[in-house]
Amino acid sequence: MWLCAVKTEAKQMDYIRRLPVYLLLDCSGSMSGEPIVAVNQGIKALISELKGDPKALETAYLSVITFDSSARQVTPLTELMLFKEPQLSTGGATALGGALKVLADCVKNEVRTTTDTQKGDWKPLVFLLTDGAPTDNIDEGIEAIKDVSIGNVIACGAGANANSNTLKKITNNVLMMNNLTAGDMAQFFAWVSDSIKVSSNSIDAKPGEAVQLPPPPQGFVIVP
Repeated sequence: MWLCAVKTEAKQMDYIRRLPVYLLLDCSGSMSGEPIVAVNQGIKALISELKGDPKALETAYLSVITFDSSARQVTPLTELMLFKEPQLSTGGATALGGALKVLADCVKNEVRTTTDTQKGDWKPLVFLLTDGAPTDNIDEGIEAIKDVSIGNVIACGAGANANSNTLKKITNNVLMMNNLTAGDMAQFFAWVSDSIKVSSNSIDAKPGEAVQLPPPPQGFVIVP
């Protein structure tokens, strides 16, 4: 059973349209040591940076989904001021297909849709970070996310064992970084922060249009 935490909310007739942001983070055994320490530090820096941007603070809501031998949502969609950084640990395999299924389930349950009385949330942003090939059925996960409305999915493959061809099956927006160093991870999360801020400040000006994200960090390769 794929697990997604669902936060029950009272119906509101008037509210700020949220920008849902989902982080899908590889916590398999190969991420142990410096990489997972850097991921935990990166999330902390990401939240700190976003809290300094008024528009992001107003609109961005963040969720964390992790995957190792199984996948789970460790942080439900939460406003930035209430977000508490999870302390991630590693172990096991790489259930990337399962993570995509959890993502689809969470989007269905957490993202508000447009009704007769209110407009729905903005389409979610999804950032995927993995350092290896999936060990489960990724095709089932890909089919699951086709059933939900998502704005942008950006996949980042880290290290020599990440497979860009596999990630291209999920999204056309694929980045590759050569190493799993703390510096590379810091650059990645800084870029995620910049991307969220750009999206938060662009959605009102260009409603319904694709948001142009900032260029990736130096040394990261965009997969054509």
